[in-house]
Amino acid sequence: MTTWTLIYSRQAQKDAKNLASSGLKPKAQHLLDIISEDPLATPPRFAKLVGDLAGCYSRRINIQHRLFYEVLPDQHVVHILRMWTHYEQHLSGAIRPFR
Repeated sequence: MTTWTLIYSRQAQKDAKNLASSGLKPKAQHLLDIISEDPLATPPRFAKLVGDLAGCYSRRINIQHRLFYEVLPDQHVVHILRMWTHYEQHLSGAIRPFR
């Protein structure tokens, strides 16, 4: 099985620093490892987003923070959008899909 290429948005790169300082980096890295093998694999569960973020997915890092990403199957790429946020923040335009 081939792995998917992960591309990180600028905001996701900034979010990684917050994860490291909060002790959540191992959990996020575990999710990223799963996503790089198969972005739609379960467990852990993922949510398929709707509305402005249709085509994007969310996985829980902890009760407060989510990992948001979109899958670009033609390119075999997963675009990591955010790793330090929750639904209220992305609705305000903090997350912009790659498309």
